[in-house]
Amino acid sequence: QVQLAESGGGLVQPGGSLRLSCAASGRIFSNNAMSWYRQAPGKERELAATITSGGSTDYADSVKGRFTISRDNAKNTVYLQMDSLKPEDTAVYYCSLSQSPELYWGQGTQVTVSS
Repeated sequence: QVQLAESGGGLVQPGGSLRLSCAASGRIFSNNAMSWYRQAPGKERELAATITSGGSTDYADSVKGRFTISRDNAKNTVYLQMDSLKPEDTAVYYCSLSQSPELYWGQGTQVTVSS
């Protein structure tokens, strides 16, 4: 089993920054991918960014150039640096860990971008 614990959400003004963290614990394989998804009110959950254990990254078009995903494999932790935040970035952000054949989810952390 794997547990994911997210932290770092909160309220920020438009144009501001936040850094999310997600620490994984349990039976973690060396080959995996960690991702950040988000779900805004009334919308489906969408992938924001993903990073493999080898460091390859991918981003949704809506966050490219503003969000940066990174990871510390020694700590089994993934980060999401969010800059130039917009009101439309408001959502619950979920961390996930994918290691075949399982997919694990964190409990989510609220990010609100508002003046």
